[in-house]
Amino acid sequence: MTTVPEQYKDILNSKSVAHIATIGPKGEPQSTPVWFGWDGEHILFSLTKGRQKYHNLIRDPQIALSITDPKEIHRYLEIRGTVERIDEDPNLDFINSMANKYLGLEKYPWDQSGDERVVIVVKPEHTTHQG
Repeated sequence: MTTVPEQYKDILNSKSVAHIATIGPKGEPQSTPVWFGWDGEHILFSLTKGRQKYHNLIRDPQIALSITDPKEIHRYLEIRGTVERIDEDPNLDFINSMANKYLGLEKYPWDQSGDERVVIVVKPEHTTHQG
């Protein structure tokens, strides 16, 4: 497993969004900004099972993501890796923690409408950075 360089770990603890890139069903790239967490070893983010990016990752677990330093836009971290596992989030614990991180709210504020949430756990395998 690739270790994220120490001088870039502050980006992983920031309120920046991660732009994740997956491969769509016809081989086309798909990039989407997401809220993310860092547990010191993995990148974690929430998806609903109905989203195309969820289906992309089920089919092909390879992923790339980039995060820009919110204080210096020319400084960034790119991580390429593989989805190590997908955890169910039936009580919305993870998405609620992200609402707290990004919005200062205890609960995710948008209606779930019965969508099943999961937590995508990514193992970094390669990093690049600048700044």
